[in-house]
Amino acid sequence: MKALVLNEGNPYPILQDFPDPSPQPEEVVVDMKASALNHRDVWITKGKYPGIKYPIVLGSDGSGLMDGHPVVIQPGMNWGNDERFQGKQYHILGSPKNGTFAQQIALNSHQIFSLPSHLDFIEAAALPLAGLTAFRVLFTRCQAKTGEKLLMTGIGGGVALACLQFAVAIGMDVFVTSSSGEKIERAVALGAKGGVNYRNPLWNKELQAASADGFDVIMDSAGGEGFQHLVKLCAPGGRIGIYGGTAGPIQNLSPQLIFWRQISVLGSTMGSDRDFEAMLAFVENHAIRPVVDSVYKMEDVEKAFVRMAEGKQFGKIVLDLS
Repeated sequence: MKALVLNEGNPYPILQDFPDPSPQPEEVVVDMKASALNHRDVWITKGKYPGIKYPIVLGSDGSGLMDGHPVVIQPGMNWGNDERFQGKQYHILGSPKNGTFAQQIALNSHQIFSLPSHLDFIEAAALPLAGLTAFRVLFTRCQAKTGEKLLMTGIGGGVALACLQFAVAIGMDVFVTSSSGEKIERAVALGAKGGVNYRNPLWNKELQAASADGFDVIMDSAGGEGFQHLVKLCAPGGRIGIYGGTAGPIQNLSPQLIFWRQISVLGSTMGSDRDFEAMLAFVENHAIRPVVDSVYKMEDVEKAFVRMAEGKQFGKIVLDLS
């Protein structure tokens, strides 16, 4: 089969022949139709991910056919027996196990789920990792509810956009932040009430004015210096969900603001099979279509990685594997 393989010393995966998968007794083979990039794929190419073994087929997201039936792949493996947190054996497709940037993949059957009926293969490939992460942090961890106000920081990435779409679907009032006015406008087109540019030194003041009594739920994947302002923007009894830390350690955080306002700070990453199944049902029931930024052929994988590294995308970058 053909696969996109990262070899040691190469800056990007290359399209090459690769051995067909040899399924174990509990595994099935999926004929892949599409896969999507994630930031972890970029980090792996830069050697900034633990346990990298070469050669490796990257890719965590994917959709395809199993025995002629349209399916989507749950990228998380071996969550464990406790729904509250992942076990020590938990890992994600695409390292150390070969991933979805290939024409075929062998997986345990419990990782295979029916494709939501309203989605095509490209849209479905954009859903798994981002949708799962968004669903768990928004609903399982932060218990978001209809009528509440949500602040979604850093709009444009897959998880942030999924959070926006999920929140709008249940009737939350959503505000966003971005360094791009265009991304804010596109978020408003998807149902956000408004947004601010975090490059503006007074961005937090603008959000204070927009939120009145504060935000009930805040989603953040950056951390860093700006996090201290998020706590001040949180309503009493509010929840802050953290699913990433791209801006580094949190600085100058006042614990008094957290305990006096009864604020909950909740960490979250990926999700269990139960979360994944619930997320797919939610997407089906609300007819949600993941936002796709761009689609590339396998031979254009370098262009896809460059776009991901530039951070200019709005939605998921998808590889057409057909």
